Amino acid sequence: MLPDDWQLTDGGADFLARAGDFLRSRPALHNTPLTDIEKLRTRGVDSHGAAATVFGLLESRGEVCAIFYRTPRGYLWVTPLPAEQAGTLAAHLAGLGHSPSGVLADHDTATAFADAWQRHTDAAPAPFWQAHLYRLGTLTPPQPRPEGGGRVAGKRDHEQVVCWCREFCVDVGEQSSIDLIDSGSWADSRFGDRHFTLWETLDGIPVSMAAATSIVGGMIRVDPVYTPAHLRGRGYAGAVTVEVSRAALAAGATDVVLFTDPANPTSNALYQRIGYVHIADFTGYKFSYSAPEASEEHDRHKTRLPSGS
Repeated sequence: MLPDDWQLTDGGADFLARAGDFLRSRPALHNTPLTDIEKLRTRGVDSHGAAATVFGLLESRGEVCAIFYRTPRGYLWVTPLPAEQAGTLAAHLAGLGHSPSGVLADHDTATAFADAWQRHTDAAPAPFWQAHLYRLGTLTPPQPRPEGGGRVAGKRDHEQVVCWCREFCVDVGEQSSIDLIDSGSWADSRFGDRHFTLWETLDGIPVSMAAATSIVGGMIRVDPVYTPAHLRGRGYAGAVTVEVSRAALAAGATDVVLFTDPANPTSNALYQRIGYVHIADFTGYKFSYSAPEASEEHDRHKTRLPSGS
C-alpha cells in the first residue's frame, strides 16, 4: 500500500468513531488501544497529553484495517501490520519529520517498524518491554482455594490500593506511574480509573489485589495483579484474579485479557492454570537518536512500561 492510504490527524470525533469500530472487531488483540481510544472519546483528546497529537488510520476498500497513535510518553502504538506496511508507515512518518520515543505493538509489527525506522533515521532501536497476551478461556478456580475471600475495594481502601500500586510499579520499573503517585496525581495515573478487588484473610486483613478496566467493546483487561513479596506463594494472586475474572464475565465481557512478563514463569503458569490462554506476544522498542533535539525529546519520555503481571 502507498503512504497516502494512511490518514494522519490530530484526533476528532470522526477519527475516534472510526478507530473504535475497527478496534472492537478484535477486542482481545486491540485491548490497549481500545481502552485508550475510549478514554479519548469520553474525556477529549486534550486529556491524552500534548505529546499525543498524532493519530493515523489505514483504509483498504473503504474499511479501516489498522491505526496508530502517539501515547503521552511519546511512543507510537501500532495495531498489527504486515512487515511491508509497517516499513511503509515508518518511512512515511520519518519523511514527515516525526521523532517518537519508540514503538509498541505485537512483536512482528514492532520489530518490522523498528528495523525500518533505523534504516530511515539511523535511530538505534533497543527492546525495553516484552509481554505475553492471554485471553480467558474456561475459568478454573485454583485448588486448594486459600482461606479468606474477595471483596470490592471501597473508599476506605484507597490508601492501601495506592500503596500497593506504587509497590507494583517499583517491582516492574514503571517510573512514570511512581512519579504521578508521588505527586498526588492518582487520577492521572493509569490506575485512577481501575476497579480494584482485594483478597482478605478470614480476619479481614488484605493480602492481595487485582484490578480491571471498565468494559469496552466487550473487553475487560485485568491489570495489575499484586501480592506483597512476603505473602506470595500462598495462592492469593490466583484467587483474587479469579474473583476479578468472574466479575468481568458477570458484567458481560466476552473477552477478558491480561499481559504477563515472559521472564516470570510463576505468573505465566498461574494464569494458565486458572484458564487463560496465550494468544500473542508484544514488544516495545526505544529509539536512540543522534541529533541533540531528538535525544532530548526521547529523554523526556523515557519510561519502562509495565507487563501487567
